[in-house]
Amino acid sequence: MDIKKNKQEALIAFEKLLNIMDELREKCPWDREQTFESIRNNTIEETYELSDGILDGDMNLIKKELGDLLLHIVFYSKMGSEKGSFDITDVINGICDKLIYRHPHVFGEVKVDGASQVVENWEQLKIKEKDGNKTILSGVPNALPALIKANRIQEKVKAVGFDWEVRSQIWEKVEEEMNELKMEISANDHDKMEAEFGDLLFSLVNAARLYNIEPETALERTNKKFMKRFGYLESKTIKQGQSLKDMTLDEMNVIWEEAKKYDN
Repeated sequence: MDIKKNKQEALIAFEKLLNIMDELREKCPWDREQTFESIRNNTIEETYELSDGILDGDMNLIKKELGDLLLHIVFYSKMGSEKGSFDITDVINGICDKLIYRHPHVFGEVKVDGASQVVENWEQLKIKEKDGNKTILSGVPNALPALIKANRIQEKVKAVGFDWEVRSQIWEKVEEEMNELKMEISANDHDKMEAEFGDLLFSLVNAARLYNIEPETALERTNKKFMKRFGYLESKTIKQGQSLKDMTLDEMNVIWEEAKKYDN
């Protein structure tokens, strides 16, 4: 592989994209009227589509969605330059400076012992940055989905040593939260039930982190598995001229067990 040639080709392709964006903002009525706010939801959607591609291992889809996200980065940067706030050069230089600063073990003299120490140093360096996070948790975006946010919170506090001494200890916490939830269910206090259910979920996310399981990915795998099995159930009942609403749960479970054979 000719790395130098590939970089040259990448630079040419990137310049082409920048030129296309200039043309679109000047000549296309739709592109010209877009704002940061108007394409924000599209950016979120593209990110989730990329996530789907990654979970499915679909390289063509990953490539496509990365292109869509790159377009959005160029789009935001173009609008930033029109406002005189920043341009694509500022964006690229900013991330380059950040990567160099946060990897002193690569670009400096710092020595690290494994990936976990890299993460710890990363969080500490973020706090020391001029425009960095002022506290450990201030860098957790408020808009993150709750499951991802819980995992991110726990990763950040771990980086400063706030964690279980032995990971198996988490199961005592899970059991404790489960018992507290059962107590509130028995008392039929909905507000406290919700609070305890949240505590249980948070502890389960903590368990996933401790055992190197990505909770969002794990749940999405289960979502896809359930949808596939239910699709099989629905399809088979239609072929048999039956309606799910007219079937008993036992009858549906027979077909559900059949569906499990096609999970892989």
